[in-house]
Amino acid sequence: MAVRDVRPGLRNEEGIAAVLGILKQTFGERFQTGQSFREQHAHTTTYLPPQLPDAVVFVESTEDVKAVVAACAAHHVPIIPFGVGSSLEGQVNAPSGGISMDFSRMNRVLHVSPADLDVTVEPGITREELNRELRDTGLFFPIDPGANATIGGMTATRASGTNAVRYGTMKDNVLSLTVVTADGEEIRTARRAKKSSAGYDLTRLFVGSEGTLGIITAITLRLQGIPEKIGGGVCAFPSVEAACNAVIMTIQMGIPVARIELLDDVQIRACNAYSSLDYPEKPTLFLEFHGTEETVALQSAQFAEIAADCGGDEFRWTANAEERTKLWNARHNAYWAGRALASGLDGLSTDVCVPISRLAECVVETQADIEREGLLAPIVGHAGDGNFHVLVLFDGKDPASVAKVEAFTERLSRRALAMDGTCTGEHGIGQGKMAFLKEEMGGAVDLMRAIKRSFDPHQILNPGKIFAAAE
Repeated sequence: MAVRDVRPGLRNEEGIAAVLGILKQTFGERFQTGQSFREQHAHTTTYLPPQLPDAVVFVESTEDVKAVVAACAAHHVPIIPFGVGSSLEGQVNAPSGGISMDFSRMNRVLHVSPADLDVTVEPGITREELNRELRDTGLFFPIDPGANATIGGMTATRASGTNAVRYGTMKDNVLSLTVVTADGEEIRTARRAKKSSAGYDLTRLFVGSEGTLGIITAITLRLQGIPEKIGGGVCAFPSVEAACNAVIMTIQMGIPVARIELLDDVQIRACNAYSSLDYPEKPTLFLEFHGTEETVALQSAQFAEIAADCGGDEFRWTANAEERTKLWNARHNAYWAGRALASGLDGLSTDVCVPISRLAECVVETQADIEREGLLAPIVGHAGDGNFHVLVLFDGKDPASVAKVEAFTERLSRRALAMDGTCTGEHGIGQGKMAFLKEEMGGAVDLMRAIKRSFDPHQILNPGKIFAAAE
């Protein structure tokens, strides 16, 4: 199988026709088959070609979800859950056609318990919407993948992002799920208790399942108190290795850094141009500390000493909210800044993750690979987790350019696997990385397939993701 194989799957034409008739009658104007609606629900932010669903249904309740599942289950028609479409490995494509289930109207906060530090939400609420709703409680939800993704999508892809080094990933912050299974049954995976020894951990099974095991209709999340003080800053280094050494020392010393992001010299050049910054075009760390005024100042001073020991420039930090916002907006816009380096080219964003002790080695070898191949490919990473992203710019209309990029991404994934890492730290498998799942997980993939068959015997839940639909 090719590295990014997106061949169409088998279509159940008779079943699709029957379901379209049922859903049109049931949902009225909330059922759409127009070309523009279908295109909007199959786009990807990399070069994977879109594969359109046959229709889009805008659900507003769990009962709506169950009605769609009932129709699709009866006629063996695929269902593709859709949040805002920010996934990067083709998770919202419809290789066998079917129904895209849009959750944008299921975006309510169902219950907040400040005393318990938790909140229950519907899957269509975005992380920014959620934090606006929580602002008056003094609490916030810390997982920040960069894109303003929906909580349902973040749960389904086991998202993480810039704050994960301190607050963990979605698997660490989801307490319970309500899920509609492939046969239309509504289940709850856990109660709101902070821990439990009751049976299998179904919550973590669904977190990261990419919509292939069930359809999430409610999520209970762990919350954090808004820090009294937040400080952030930047520090340039003479090399990627020096920057990574500073990261390792910071983690080993137990400094509770909230964010520690690595940008290589190419990415810094892109961010300077795109976000009107003036940072030295050198490997750079962006950092953020959360705590009291005293602890933030202490942690910043401790990092400044580490940076100096590793040959870094002066650590420029600030507690000014406007300056910090400018810094992190530049980081969150890194993808678009990278694309702007060559606006006429296509972009493929891919990620790997390795043990933090191997991060410098993996990044340096990847940079050497980029240089050998004559590619333009900025690198940015969640350095505290050993996770980094490469945005490769190329001509998607040129088969030779596409082949070169696919060969590069194949080497990158295998490089990470050889260092006991993973082919994807947070983008997921989707369609784009199925070829590497077996290499990474070995015989465990057979168990995954068995779980999929048990949960979804008729292959209606987001088929063609994680495994080929026929597997």
